[in-house]
Amino acid sequence: MSQHERTVDNGVNVGALLDARDALTEMPEAAQFKWRATSEWRNGTHSRHTVSKFFGLGEEQSHVQEFSFDTDHPEVFASEDNGATPVEVVLVGLAGCLSAGIATVAQNRDIQLNSVKATLEAPMDLAGILGIDSDVRNGFDGITVRYEIDADASEDDIAAIVAQSQKRSAVFDIIANPTNISVDVKKA
Repeated sequence: MSQHERTVDNGVNVGALLDARDALTEMPEAAQFKWRATSEWRNGTHSRHTVSKFFGLGEEQSHVQEFSFDTDHPEVFASEDNGATPVEVVLVGLAGCLSAGIATVAQNRDIQLNSVKATLEAPMDLAGILGIDSDVRNGFDGITVRYEIDADASEDDIAAIVAQSQKRSAVFDIIANPTNISVDVKKA
């Protein structure tokens, strides 16, 4: 290998992703996925959540293993602090989706990543959630994502990678745009 040749390996199989894109272009019905999560209340504000199965490529699919995680509220809310708060899990989902996109786009553009660190911040006024002020929204006032990226690329190239990741991020879209939510209740 000459001094100018290098192998970029960010751990993403871009070839397989591009092949999947081509296949799903030919069979758009296979691109229809349903993601699922199960949540069971434990006590107080503590719940345990599991993710194991989803629907895609025209049939039921399973993750290699079942994933479980807990959510709760911190002690300052008179809770047990058995896990991250649900709003923190939303931030984790956004960071994970954007960072996966950054790795994928960089791999596709033959740019080696050396490190990627995201810090997310989302202010929230609890006066809405606690019913103190009905004019205050219950959710975030906004979200700021700050990246520190070390890559074998220019600042402009890194900015373009992040912009492309943001453009293709499902979680970014879910948070940034209204999503219809229906809630059905039945007695167990």
